[in-house]
Order: sequence, then C-alpha cells, then structure tokens
Amino acid sequence: KQGVGCHIAPLVSIGGCVKFGERVVIHPGVVIQDEVEIGDDTEIKPNVVICSGTKIGKRVIIQPGTVIGGDGFGFERNNQGKHFKVPQVGGVVIEDDVELGSNVTIDRATTGQTVIGAGTKIDNLVQIGHNVEIGKDNIMVAMTGIAGSTKVGDRVTLAGQAGINGHITIGDDTVVFARGMVISSLPANSVVSGQPARPHGEDMRIQAATGKLPELLRTIRQLEKRVAELEGKLN
Repeated sequence: KQGVGCHIAPLVSIGGCVKFGERVVIHPGVVIQDEVEIGDDTEIKPNVVICSGTKIGKRVIIQPGTVIGGDGFGFERNNQGKHFKVPQVGGVVIEDDVELGSNVTIDRATTGQTVIGAGTKIDNLVQIGHNVEIGKDNIMVAMTGIAGSTKVGDRVTLAGQAGINGHITIGDDTVVFARGMVISSLPANSVVSGQPARPHGEDMRIQAATGKLPELLRTIRQLEKRVAELEGKLN
C-alpha cells in the first residue's frame, strides 16, 4: 500500500504487505522486507535494509547503510557446550522525527519490540541491542553501543564511544561523556564519565591524581632509600 506523493527509486526491493504513508522517499538499493510500515514524509537513503515487521514513524530520516531489525545477538549453550541460536521473533519501532546516521544497527527484539523514541538523533556506527527501549529526544554520538534490554530515558546524551551495559536503566536528562562505560543503572540527571563510569567530578579528580603517579613513585623510591639509609645507621 502506497500513499500519495511517494517516490521509489530504481533498484529498490520491497516485500509483501508493506505500507507507505504519504510523500515517502526511498533511494536506490534499499531493501524493505515483509510487513514493514513507513510513515509520512520519511526518507530512506541508499542501501538501507529494513527487516520484516519494522514500524517507522513520520518524518524519519535514515542515512545510507543502516540496518534495522536484524536478529539480536542471542545464544545459549547446550549440554555439549555448543552455542545454539535463540529465535529473535520481536520487532523494531522507530517513532516520529527520529534521524539515524549511516551504518547504524538496531536489532529486533527477542520478543516484543526494540524502541527508538520520538525525536531521538543517532549518529553513525551506533549499535543498539535487542529489546532496548530508548526514550524521546536523545542524542547518541558515533560508535556508541547499548547492550540488550537496557532502558534509556528521555533527553539523554551519550557521547562518542560510550558503552552501556545490558539490563540496566539510564534516567532522564543523563549525560555520559565520551568513552564512558556504564555498568550499572543511573538515576535521572546523572553526569558521568570514565571506565567504569562514575560522577564526572570524581572521575576528573581520579584522572588528575593518575597524572601525578610518576612523580609520586619517584618520591616513594626516594623515601624508601632514605629509610634504608637510616636503618643502616641504626644497625
């Protein structure tokens, strides 16, 4: 089903039971699998893959090379210690006014939905695992990764190469500085950095102290030498 004013370029593959809203633009090389829904005024740029069952809202922009709805990374071990694949039968929901950069990967849920909230902007090369739920108006900078089943609130900023552990919650209005490694849940309005992530002021003090370690080591060696000399005189 196709709405009014849509433009579908050559070399696009479209599966069955796909629904387009009005004024949707699909660039060359896009693959859209079965039962996908795409809202009004959405633009999908070259070589994007949208896997079956994905629902995309209105005014969404998807940059080249992004994959939405690939299988989540779900494996278990059998009695022989071999990995077997857990079926990934859920979907992905991209809400209105989202922009996805190039080569973003958003995995389908194991069951239920992986959700990207309205107004969220995601930079290039971001990985979002299965069953992640991202709130509204977030910013996620390049090379960020979010492991499965984590919930991210509204207006959260994840700077470049931030890493977010699975099965945790990130509260509203939180900021994670570049390369921050979040291993446990954070309350709203947190500002964190470091590996592991901790309050930004504390992390800055730790980094400042770390820079003084060579000087402290020299001082300790000098003190050890003086103590040894004094012990020698006493003996």
